[in-house]
Amino acid sequence: MTDTCAIDLRVRLPRPLADEVERVKERDPEMLTQILAYGMARRAIFDHLVAVGFAGDEEVSRST
Repeated sequence: MTDTCAIDLRVRLPRPLADEVERVKERDPEMLTQILAYGMARRAIFDHLVAVGFAGDEEVSRST
């Protein structure tokens, strides 16, 4: 990655998932960073495609 900036991110997760995230964070913080970056990029791409009407004839679910 180039030209990065640290941010504070706070989310509310179900306790079992939050516990797993904490374990991953302790074991491999770089992996957690990559997972979050992937998820944010995927969501940004999805939102962009919906905004430009790329869904075609299919209904696009906002829950993805």
